[in-house]
Amino acid sequence: MSFEYAIVLTGSIATGKSTTAALLSSLGFQIIDADQVAHQMLNTHSQAISERFGAELVSNGEVDRKALGSIVFADSVKRKALEDLLHPLIFDEIQRRSLVLDKKKKPYLVDIPLFFEGGRYPIEKSIVVYATKEQQLQRLMERNGYTQEEAQSRISTQMPVEEKRKKASYVIDNSGTLTQLEAECARVTKEISDDSN
Repeated sequence: MSFEYAIVLTGSIATGKSTTAALLSSLGFQIIDADQVAHQMLNTHSQAISERFGAELVSNGEVDRKALGSIVFADSVKRKALEDLLHPLIFDEIQRRSLVLDKKKKPYLVDIPLFFEGGRYPIEKSIVVYATKEQQLQRLMERNGYTQEEAQSRISTQMPVEEKRKKASYVIDNSGTLTQLEAECARVTKEISDDSN
């Protein structure tokens, strides 16, 4: 059975999931990164992307993810078409990697940004990386150079982080400093270890 020892790592846009993933990896967790798998699948299937969304999005077999993102964020029909193409491919690859990690019989993480929104993965336990909505807005504007309106529209395409927090098995609070985040990661790592023994 796949995903037997899997724990989902998720959060919302700009809650600091990438930093948290790096810290958890340094604490010994193996991580399957859904975004990385998605990038791999995009480029593997760049021909299909070119046919459906325009040849100008593909150069040397690489998909211009930023340009594709702008198209699908603005058009829900195109976003659904992209999801219908990619999600089954991404799921199969993540499941394949999970079967390999399950053989080690110890907890590992599957980093899935839209885990609760998608409802595709039969994984029971989850870690939610939490930050306040104000912090999300601020970080998005600083990190991506978005206006407040652009940042707000990106955030509103996802389930509110407060709701995700309620559904989580474990919560890592990233509303403080990096030192506090390191302590949160260590605390949750210990909790997971205690739970799995």
